[in-house]
Amino acid sequence: MGRSVTVQLAAAGGGAGGFTPILMIALLFGVMYFMMIRPQQKRRKEAEAMQSNLGPGDEVVTIGGLYGTVTGIEDDTVLIEVAPGVQTRYARPAIARVVTRAELPSEPVTEDADTAKD
Repeated sequence: MGRSVTVQLAAAGGGAGGFTPILMIALLFGVMYFMMIRPQQKRRKEAEAMQSNLGPGDEVVTIGGLYGTVTGIEDDTVLIEVAPGVQTRYARPAIARVVTRAELPSEPVTEDADTAKD
């Protein structure tokens, strides 16, 4: 008699137990998305934006740790001056970060004709 009651209870509880693993897998995927996938996508977008905004005069660091100054930009390559007169060519994605941005040229100061004569 005790054995049939145990079998009936086990069979009754088996239906609810099938939903729990699916819920745990969905919860695990949700945590993985918000803790790993989403932040990685954000960092990738920031890196692409930084690499597309490179300009001559920017001091940069490559993924290999080489410091240099951007001297020229082509479609998907960047010319970097690592020493006076020494330029190397890198792919844009090889730029890890910008150390300092180049100063934008300010408006040229024009002298008045009166002050130029003095």
